[in-house]
Amino acid sequence: MCDYSTMSTWIIGDVHGCFVTLKRLLERIEFDPDRDRVIQVGDLANKGPGTLEVLRWARGLGDRFRMVLGNHDLHLLARAAGGRARKEDTLDSVFEAPDREALLSWLTIQPLMLKVGETVIVHAGFMPEWPLVEAEALARECESGLRAGGIGDLHERRKVIWSADLDGHGRAAAALGVFTRIRTVRLDGRPLFGYWGPEKTAPKGARPWFENSTIVAEGWTTVFGHWATLGVFHAPGAICLDSGCVYGGSLSAMRLEDGRIKKVDLAKSDRLGM
Repeated sequence: MCDYSTMSTWIIGDVHGCFVTLKRLLERIEFDPDRDRVIQVGDLANKGPGTLEVLRWARGLGDRFRMVLGNHDLHLLARAAGGRARKEDTLDSVFEAPDREALLSWLTIQPLMLKVGETVIVHAGFMPEWPLVEAEALARECESGLRAGGIGDLHERRKVIWSADLDGHGRAAAALGVFTRIRTVRLDGRPLFGYWGPEKTAPKGARPWFENSTIVAEGWTTVFGHWATLGVFHAPGAICLDSGCVYGGSLSAMRLEDGRIKKVDLAKSDRLGM
């Protein structure tokens, strides 16, 4: 049995199929699957060479592993549903695997956001004006659509810009885009999806989604990934754990119980095309 008095919960940043690097990080944090838990901030899949191995590892941990879906995880599901490939895709091993359907079915049922104590985990972020109760309702709405086989429609409409006036598929698609793609918002509050650079060089008037966030004001701390140029970053009520592993950076983990950060550099064998 687990000794819950010594159990650690580690939140891990964007893995992107870098399995060798992930294994090194697990060694660094002394992860024990009989005692500890992992929560992953999304983008478990794609770009690195080991997506199949990463998915098998995560699914094999059972209830010791939890995650939220990222934009590349959704892209994997969309590809499986007949969507278009991208130049940087490294997903063929999943589609050719004998356990393909089991892995894809497991991925489909993963949530878009999680609450653990006073911490919220999401891949990218939230609209600044959303209270947590609204974000939760939208996440459940999107998840129902994905699990009902609507990944193709929602993913193809991912560039719909959020507005409180939207309804139906447009509303779900726009919310899905926020959960998995937002970094900054414009002066008028609309998401600025095209910008991926550092916070300090954002276009004039743009600000990080977590500035003036209602969820932050409610007292929640949001842990997220997706923003590789932000790196491991702390702001009031917001922590980013995407340290750009697949781009030649590092893979980071934070111990939920005390905020301790551990990281490892990208393994040489995970450096596809670099």
